[in-house]
Amino acid sequence: MTSSSPTLSLVDTDPAELAVDAVVIGVHSQPSDGDAGGLAATLLLATGAEALAAAFDGKLTETLALLGATGAPGEVTKLATLGTVTAPVVLAVGLGPEPSGAAPAPEALRRAAGGAIRALAGAERVALALPVPDDADAAAALRALAEGALLGGYRFAGYKTRPQPARRSPVAAVSICVPDAADERAGAEVRRAQAVARAVRLTRDWVNTAPNELRPPSFADAVAAVAAEAGLTVEVLDEKALAAGGYGGILAVGQGSSAPPRLVKLSYRPDGGGQGKRVALVGKGITFDSGGVSIKPAQGMWEMKSDMSGAAAVGAAMLAIADLKPAVAVDAYLSMAENMPSGSSYRPGDVITMYGGKRVEVLNTDAEGRMVLADAIVRACEDGCDYLLETSTLTGGQVIALGKRVAGVMGTAELCERVRTVGDTTGEPAWPMPLPDDVRTGMDSDVADISQVNAGMDRAGHMLQGGVFLREFVADGVSWAHLDIAGPAYHSGEPTGYWTKGGTGVPVRTLVALVEDIATNG
Repeated sequence: MTSSSPTLSLVDTDPAELAVDAVVIGVHSQPSDGDAGGLAATLLLATGAEALAAAFDGKLTETLALLGATGAPGEVTKLATLGTVTAPVVLAVGLGPEPSGAAPAPEALRRAAGGAIRALAGAERVALALPVPDDADAAAALRALAEGALLGGYRFAGYKTRPQPARRSPVAAVSICVPDAADERAGAEVRRAQAVARAVRLTRDWVNTAPNELRPPSFADAVAAVAAEAGLTVEVLDEKALAAGGYGGILAVGQGSSAPPRLVKLSYRPDGGGQGKRVALVGKGITFDSGGVSIKPAQGMWEMKSDMSGAAAVGAAMLAIADLKPAVAVDAYLSMAENMPSGSSYRPGDVITMYGGKRVEVLNTDAEGRMVLADAIVRACEDGCDYLLETSTLTGGQVIALGKRVAGVMGTAELCERVRTVGDTTGEPAWPMPLPDDVRTGMDSDVADISQVNAGMDRAGHMLQGGVFLREFVADGVSWAHLDIAGPAYHSGEPTGYWTKGGTGVPVRTLVALVEDIATNG
């Protein structure tokens, strides 16, 4: 569906002598006293641009400033070299103020690389001469540059019937300038970035697919096909198997649609059996969410094709895990349904018997995600796991509380803090949120074990209501975390950094890094 990912290579050649179409350098903004006595922005070249600066006889920053460069984060400025260096174009990307005594943060490099590669669409070969420190931070910087380069040029093929002559081809090959191109650790970082970026791009593909082309049966088939090819064990429960197994939450949500629901289980087992711990990943796969009988407003409803982002991220993360082979067993559970209004839809007031026997009073059919997730969480705990990581575009309350870039995370305190730490490292930030007792008290039902929402709070604390509900279905002794990605999963604005318009692939990189961390540290 997408354009192919660029090939990556490491080079230690002088960037001024590289036979490429463009060389990317970094520039920092640096405040200084201006002629009028105020503060005016001047430029400072980042590490990696020294050879190009010499080729321009020290006038590179002056020329870039005349072209309007300020060094602001993500800003790109192109300069024709006119034979001064081998490449015909130098592109300067802003990195913001120069860090004090340190290299730029990995996320700044990731965004810079992504923005530069997107801006150079139409070029075939590009070199990144951006800062890679020669110390313990080198691996993180190199991983960030590689991920940014691989994701910034992502493009969904779309459905246009006519050629788009103004649409330039994505960059085909990217070389990253490093001090030692033969370094084995550097090569390992590039290979890891390629595996993870493939998973992110696949997640974006699934999220961006039109909802009439990715309904639960076809979504399940697509996931099963790529998972089997990757060597994962695959189990798909169709509507008959779900009914026989008592998966009441998934069935209730899916019964209003002509496309029946699915539960997909993917399993990875490491060579030698791993270190004994087991991880479960759970993802919400609502391929389209109309709200059901509690129908959503029409404005913006088209973005509800992205309500399967959690399942897409979980399924794609499993492909990266199969490629990277961490020493821990991982099972993934993807709950898929289409939430539609019809004569057969579930209704407010219904009481649903969930997988495992707990009974839920439905108050709002638009709170469907927690219903399909609860079934999957119970199944994951029943199968056995030490850690359970669940992700979903669950509530608009997450966007109101934390915005479009920061996910909310709820669950076991230690695991939530682990998610926050890993999220900061990967550039997928998450902020721990509480699970107050009074929210749970308001979910007591007169007729069932629990109400689906807290009617007394209405939409107040809506993100917390989702977390409190899901907690009821996690088995005792399981360390768990619920990542609400309603905001970060879909970017409706203009491209920025390595995010393009549409699905972002959040939180694939966090899930993979967490699994690797558990494999290493337990």
